[in-house]
Amino acid sequence: MKKLCFIITILTINLNLYCQDKIEIEDLGKKINSPYDELFPVISPDGRTIFFVRDSHPENTFGMKGSQDIWYSNLDSLGNWSVAKRLELPFNQVQYNCVYSVSPDGNTLLLKGAYENGEYQGIGCSFSHKTVNGWTTPQKLKIKNYEKLDKGMWNGACLSNSGKELLLFFSKDKKSENNDIYVSFIQKDSTWSEPKNLGFYINTGANENSPFLASDGVTLYFSSDRGGGLGKGDIYMSKRLDNTWLNWSKPKNLGKPINTKEGEAYYSIDASGEYAFMVRRNTDGKTGIVKIKLLKENKPDPVVILYGTVFDTKTKLPISPTSATINYEFLKEAKNVGTATTNPNDGSYKIVLPYGSYFSFSADAKGYYSISDNIDLTKTGDYKEIKRDLFLTPIEIGEVIRLNNIFFDFDKATLRSESFPELEKVLKILNDSPKMVIEINGHTDNFGNDEYNLTLSQNRTDAVKTYLVSKGISQERIITKGFGESKPIATNDTEEGRQLNRRIEFIIISY
Repeated sequence: MKKLCFIITILTINLNLYCQDKIEIEDLGKKINSPYDELFPVISPDGRTIFFVRDSHPENTFGMKGSQDIWYSNLDSLGNWSVAKRLELPFNQVQYNCVYSVSPDGNTLLLKGAYENGEYQGIGCSFSHKTVNGWTTPQKLKIKNYEKLDKGMWNGACLSNSGKELLLFFSKDKKSENNDIYVSFIQKDSTWSEPKNLGFYINTGANENSPFLASDGVTLYFSSDRGGGLGKGDIYMSKRLDNTWLNWSKPKNLGKPINTKEGEAYYSIDASGEYAFMVRRNTDGKTGIVKIKLLKENKPDPVVILYGTVFDTKTKLPISPTSATINYEFLKEAKNVGTATTNPNDGSYKIVLPYGSYFSFSADAKGYYSISDNIDLTKTGDYKEIKRDLFLTPIEIGEVIRLNNIFFDFDKATLRSESFPELEKVLKILNDSPKMVIEINGHTDNFGNDEYNLTLSQNRTDAVKTYLVSKGISQERIITKGFGESKPIATNDTEEGRQLNRRIEFIIISY
């Protein structure tokens, strides 16, 4: 017989911690759980902020007569949750409110309801963005034909960490409570495509709802009351098998003690994949939020949180209060994977990257040239948080701009294809300023003799010029100089230092 252990304490939720087969479920305590119902928890990808709904609380906008307002709590460095606070304006304007998703950078919230110019318009969802002066007025997402398609009793949504995919649940049948799960994709004009049904493995004709896409972008958790479950609705897990969003692994019921005879839904996981958050009903019928330590087989694939601060290379200060946009893409394919924004108060950023690819990433802001960086995640590893500061150089005469993502064949001056996205950025700045003249400088480490390194660095700068000229830039606008090993910016005694010394830079001469 399997061991079953219980630890009983006097809390709002009487069941504080129990374990079965090493699955631990812990009540989040009185700072979050109250004598009122807590519902719909959503954990931020970094695991440091939880948003939830508190039902019919006297501090809610519509008080105790049937209202649901958004509350939140933050996790401190010691692992303690702060006393929950209610979100103020521009949130909680109507009777029923909810946060559906939090972006990895914490600067965007996906909200229940469609808003236009601050006015509630009806079903749908809206974005609110963090600014230096607070949160923006929620603005609805324009989803093609959504209002015509959603005719059921309930609906909801979940945003992918990349911000490019939106999972929705609703019913096409009038007043039906049996929902299907759909996906919609961001378009170039920032509208969203018509929702596409995820297919028969996910949707069965029963009530499929409350989808949550894990940070790996492929692991889906959702609730379903399909046959063979344990209660009114169970949490299931499935893996996306390709980019059509139609092929999924057979959904797995997460079993006891996650699923019970009650109806389970709104299951949320942080990027580490260690913990899930959901609600539990206690003995007096009220619901509160619990944290679940997951078994390995119930976890999503590991990811990396990349974080740091975006600095101005001239002032050495963080970019603030203007936000910069963080763009990240597959380095070899030059295909954009996602975008994020910096915190307008301190210039910090945070993105989530899955294993399996080589990524390029950079910050962009008006009046600056972004210095790109890259990270090799082709080999799968464990969950990590990696700090990488990013830099923006003012577009001014005399400023030295380093091109990190220029790659050559070993010991040659042949440009590799991974260099083209970076060169396209240089091309854009030259096309945007038709009178600009730049000087391209090449540098090497101290391996090899002086003459050889001088020739190699000159040939590499000439290769960059040849590429730009082939794209229509006048050769008179580009000066090239090779300096060999004569101007190191780091020690040549380590591989890290030598890598920094092997570089291509350009200087704005005039514009």
